[in-house]
Amino acid sequence: MKTIIHGIRPILGIISRLALYLAGTGIVCMTLIVGWQVFARYVLNDTPSWSEPLSLFLMSWFILLGAAVGVRESGHLGLDIVRYAMPKPVQRGMDMLSMALVAIFGGFMAYYGIMLARGTWTATIPVLGWPGGVDFFPLMTGGTMIAIFALERLADIILDEEEAVAHADPVEVV
Repeated sequence: MKTIIHGIRPILGIISRLALYLAGTGIVCMTLIVGWQVFARYVLNDTPSWSEPLSLFLMSWFILLGAAVGVRESGHLGLDIVRYAMPKPVQRGMDMLSMALVAIFGGFMAYYGIMLARGTWTATIPVLGWPGGVDFFPLMTGGTMIAIFALERLADIILDEEEAVAHADPVEVV
């Protein structure tokens, strides 16, 4: 199992970094779109109808991609007072349970994202002209990535390599 984890870790690192860059690009694009919307509304007196649904779509992407990267890098907030008060074997069990629950949650996000996309595919997003199911692509992708990254963290805990992801390929902020 160790060789499998060590073999896929570089691939997951590339996926994580790509997700982080896409999320950052999404934030910048959304900021530009909202800025254009405000300028068009108050200066040109002509609000573009596409700006709000497109910015909300981009927000879904960068929130869920960022959440997935946060799972992989253990970057989410947590209340660890109880965990640190426990003996090491109990801490390890709590970590394993936590990552298993996060993986299950991510799997359900992906599954129900697919169900929602299938159920709304025939509808059309009026302003953008896209199928309604496209709105759930971020949920499907983000849920899948959250589940995969949580399973990677769970494998690290099981193999006693808890800090492996953090030391393997830290994200460089430029």
